[in-house]
Amino acid sequence: MKYKRRSFLRLTLLSSGALVLGACMKKPAAVSSDIDYYTCTMHPSVHLQEPGKCPICSMELVPVMKRGAAASAAAATTGATSEFVVPVERQQQIGVAYATVVRKPLHHTIRAVGMVQPDAQRSWQFVARVDGYVDKLYVTSPGQIVEKDSPIMSIYSPDLLTSERELVQLLKMRDDASSPDAREMPSRLVEAAERRLKQWNVTDGQIAELKKTRKPTDELTLLSPFRGVVQSVPPTQGKNVKTGDTLAEVADLSVVWVSAEFYENEMSMLRAGQKVVVTVKSYPGETFEGEIALVSPFVDEIKRTSRVRIDIPNADFKLQPGMYANVALGMDMGVGLTVPMSAIMPTGDRNIAFVDKGGGKLEPRAVKLGSLYGETYEVKEGLKEGERVVASANFLIDAESKVQGALKDFEPSSTVQPEEKQ
Repeated sequence: MKYKRRSFLRLTLLSSGALVLGACMKKPAAVSSDIDYYTCTMHPSVHLQEPGKCPICSMELVPVMKRGAAASAAAATTGATSEFVVPVERQQQIGVAYATVVRKPLHHTIRAVGMVQPDAQRSWQFVARVDGYVDKLYVTSPGQIVEKDSPIMSIYSPDLLTSERELVQLLKMRDDASSPDAREMPSRLVEAAERRLKQWNVTDGQIAELKKTRKPTDELTLLSPFRGVVQSVPPTQGKNVKTGDTLAEVADLSVVWVSAEFYENEMSMLRAGQKVVVTVKSYPGETFEGEIALVSPFVDEIKRTSRVRIDIPNADFKLQPGMYANVALGMDMGVGLTVPMSAIMPTGDRNIAFVDKGGGKLEPRAVKLGSLYGETYEVKEGLKEGERVVASANFLIDAESKVQGALKDFEPSSTVQPEEKQ
């Protein structure tokens, strides 16, 4: 009987000890009474009453403080209600990287598409100015390259023979004159005859040769006025041509135009004389430098673009009329404070950057941005040179900040707050 009492007493003491120990173990939960629930930064829909791992992705759950407690906890931890803490170990887990706010030169590039065209001032069209017949063609098809003063075609013309005979006779009269007064009238007639021959596409060199040999001919040879490319040769050998008929077209491609279209919001940045870089698919990796010659003041009503003429040296004739061209205009925009585009978190009406305060502390800060230059934003307000900002994993940091209530001050006042749990 004594033995049974002692056993019962021992069981009673053990039960009491277990209750006391259980009560002691539950005391930390009372300390964390300000915690509303635990959630996952990747899956905010997860709401658990105890710490642990996310049932979806197995990440460590983070506590969500009750209203009023979050602000006091942040103030006690960081000393400022806008700061929040993401431990360095956790930053490494989610792949946080930083970038430094630096001041550097800003460069802006405007791009457009255009088409290569021949220079209208360097294109020559031969038109028949005298009746006759095509005696011989020296060029037969478009695309042939002709050198300066090389023959293009010869035309048989009895009218030309008559005019050259007249010039030879006037030259003989002037030479036979015995006095200066007697030579005055023939000299005037000689000048008139020379002008008539020039109107018939007879060159100064051909006229000089005629004055030297005094042998008139019935054959007019058309010479190229420059080194260029034949665009068209309509007539054939033996064809009868009349005054006004097109005989040949030659284009000097040593300088070509690129007609490009720029949008109307870019027109204020375009000026005559600006240097541009042009590329074409026919020569990958090769660039051609040109200069803006003319900015049209007329804007297309549908496309909202304006045409710009670019002059490009083309000594090797690589750029050919009809080619599509890509145009890049680089401009120096001065010096400014910059951050990478990846460091900015757009929130609708504001842009937020997370500034590193050291020791895992981060501060969300509203930033006023300027223009975007490639992958870099110009910063007008909100950041200082030398500060470090989060440049990757911004969405995860944003989730952490929302969990800890750090972005509350950045939310519009009209935002509806979630209802408190009963």
